[in-house]
Amino acid sequence: MQRHQLRREDVTLSYLDSGGTGPVAVLLHGLAGSAQEMAATAAALSDRYRVLALDQRGHGHSTRRPGDVSRRAFVDDVAALVDAAADGGPVSLVGQSMGAHTALLLAAWHPRLVHRLVLLEGGVGGGEDSSEELGEWFASWPVPFPSRRAAVARHDATPIAEAWAQDLHERDGGYWPRFDADVMQAAIAAVAAVARWTEWRQVRAPTLLVQAEHSCLDTAEIERMLTVRPGTGHVVVPGAGHDVHLDQPGVWARLLRRHLDTGHDPLGS
Repeated sequence: MQRHQLRREDVTLSYLDSGGTGPVAVLLHGLAGSAQEMAATAAALSDRYRVLALDQRGHGHSTRRPGDVSRRAFVDDVAALVDAAADGGPVSLVGQSMGAHTALLLAAWHPRLVHRLVLLEGGVGGGEDSSEELGEWFASWPVPFPSRRAAVARHDATPIAEAWAQDLHERDGGYWPRFDADVMQAAIAAVAAVARWTEWRQVRAPTLLVQAEHSCLDTAEIERMLTVRPGTGHVVVPGAGHDVHLDQPGVWARLLRRHLDTGHDPLGS
C-alpha cells in the first residue's frame, strides 16, 4: 500500500491506498490506533477492492495535535477523503471501536457516500465516560521505550500491543507513540458525550455489527440497535476480544468479505 496525504483546513491527513480500479472500501481504526493495524484487513480485500485506510486526526502520520477533535471533525475528514480519493463514493465503510462510531455518523450525515457499513466492536456512544482513566493510562506509559519488543512486553504481548509497537516512531534513541495522551482523552470523551440513537435510525446503508465474544460493548445497547434497525446483520466472533481484526484475522476477513460482496449476514441468517 502506498501512503498519501490529504490537506484540509486545519490538518494534514495521511492514508494508505492499495490502488487498483475496484470498488472502494475505507477502513477506520480505533482510538490510539492507525491505518497500519488494518494492513491485514486491507490485504484480505485488495484482490477485489481498492482499499483506503485512514490515519484519523491525532493518530498515526496525520496531524498529531489538531485543534478540533469533535465528532464532526472526524466525520468531515472521512467525507473529504471519500470525495478526494474515491470520486465522491459511495464506498464500503468499515470501522473499529471509535472508528466504527465515526463510520456510523458518516453513514447518517452523508448517506450518499456509503454503500455498505460494517461496525466492528462499535455502537452509538454515550454511556459511562472513561476518558479520564484512558488518558491517565496512556500518560503512564514509560516512554520512550528502549525497543519495540519492550513496548510489546509492557502491554502483555497481546495482538494490539504488537500492532501499536510496529507503529512506534523511532527518534532520540527511543520509540515513541504517534499520539498524545490528552488528545486521545479528548477524542474519546466526544464519543461518550452523546448516545447517537437519532443518527443510528437515519442510517440507510446495509449494515453489519460485528461483536467479539469478549466484547467491550453493552449487550443491551446492541440489542436495542438491532431492534431499532431490524434488518441489521449481527455476528459474534468466538475467541476474540475488542480487537477482533487482530485477535481472529482469518474469521474477520471471511465475514467481512461476505458482507461487502453480498450485503448479507455472514452467517446466512
